[in-house]
Amino acid sequence: MGQTFTFDATDRSIVEQLRLNGRANNQQIAEELGLTATTVSTRIKRMEDADQLRVVAVSDFSAHGFNILLRVAIEVDGRPASQVAQELAELPEVFAVHLVTGRYDIDMLMALHDFEDLSGILFDRLSTISGIRSLTPSIVVDILKYQFDVAPIEGRD
Repeated sequence: MGQTFTFDATDRSIVEQLRLNGRANNQQIAEELGLTATTVSTRIKRMEDADQLRVVAVSDFSAHGFNILLRVAIEVDGRPASQVAQELAELPEVFAVHLVTGRYDIDMLMALHDFEDLSGILFDRLSTISGIRSLTPSIVVDILKYQFDVAPIEGRD
């Protein structure tokens, strides 16, 4: 069995530098933190190997012509919600699918180019997926916060 991974202050500082500038190389991070590039590289690799860190690029929706953000709450019947969610996750317009508690079984986020895409997605694509009992779509009218660095790593010192 593997060792338990614990973030320390240096790890948190490295992650914070990556959050500020995801393109920073190990040498730049090392200079900012007073470390060696080898130390930064070793620590980043250790965090990645422990599945505690993943560096990703995030693209802007509107820069790629996606002007509509659609949230869809889904009730499932006659089929496991996990199977329906897996099938939904395969659609190229879908960028997030969550199994949830409460009135609905699945919560999904989709990016569409225009309002003209809406009826085709709802009536032609989603309606053909077995097990969907009801769809409750909501169009996002304003985004107040969209933050990708959502996993807090503050220590419990």
